[in-house]
Amino acid sequence: MTTHTVLPPVRFGDLIAAEWIKIRSLHSTWWTIGVAALFVIGSAAVAAGADYRNLSAAGTAPRRPADFLPFDAFPQPGYMTLMLVAGGVGAITVVSEYGSGLIRTTTVAVPARGSVVLAKATVTAALWTAVGTAVSTGAFLVSQVILNGRHAGVPITHPGVPRALVASALLAPVCALTGLGLGVLIRHGAATMATCAFTLLMLPTVFSQSKRWSADVNHTMVVAAWQRLVQNWAPDPDSRKFSATVPGAWTVYGLWPLIAIAVAVLAVRRRDV
Repeated sequence: MTTHTVLPPVRFGDLIAAEWIKIRSLHSTWWTIGVAALFVIGSAAVAAGADYRNLSAAGTAPRRPADFLPFDAFPQPGYMTLMLVAGGVGAITVVSEYGSGLIRTTTVAVPARGSVVLAKATVTAALWTAVGTAVSTGAFLVSQVILNGRHAGVPITHPGVPRALVASALLAPVCALTGLGLGVLIRHGAATMATCAFTLLMLPTVFSQSKRWSADVNHTMVVAAWQRLVQNWAPDPDSRKFSATVPGAWTVYGLWPLIAIAVAVLAVRRRDV
């Protein structure tokens, strides 16, 4: 008499635990995250230090404290680097498994490939939200401590600061999930990294904000949405540039990771490993 053992279905919580173990075991990921975090916070310190010295040399009353927020507390070089790192690490969580062949073992153990992608996305989003929150808070506090020496700092409750902090914190998971989605679609390390860098940072520069159609395309990009959300003053009505809206920027933040993961889930369900 032959008996058949029926394996219990894999729970989604088990998939999340497995994906967390995979990420936690990669020491290079933590080194990369640590260096990126220090670079962003260091960029904020350097920018604030430059303004501190400029104010000292000018010997005049400082600009409005709010003017320092997007340039010192949220420096573009630092956050653009964070976008690249988050997108790259998000892609590696998938691409590395295709390169090593581990993805075949994963799909044999869990035939529901869409659930595997969703588990990866959940862990990636949680990790990079924590990283983004720590980085944005650290960069803000460091910059304001420096600027307070010239009475140009602002408290965390200052108008515009909470929105800028949240937008900067969520920038990392948005880019990481975008990279993860691209990794599922492309499955090749170098090609995925190049596509991720081009999509997140290079493509927006092609479209200016001086023409309506071009500005509309530019405003659909993640980096443009982030720049609008950290800007804590109203757009100049006399400017020849078409500015993005705050609700539109938040919509961009939501749609990019949602579309990336939805397309990734659809792709893995329709093709072989």
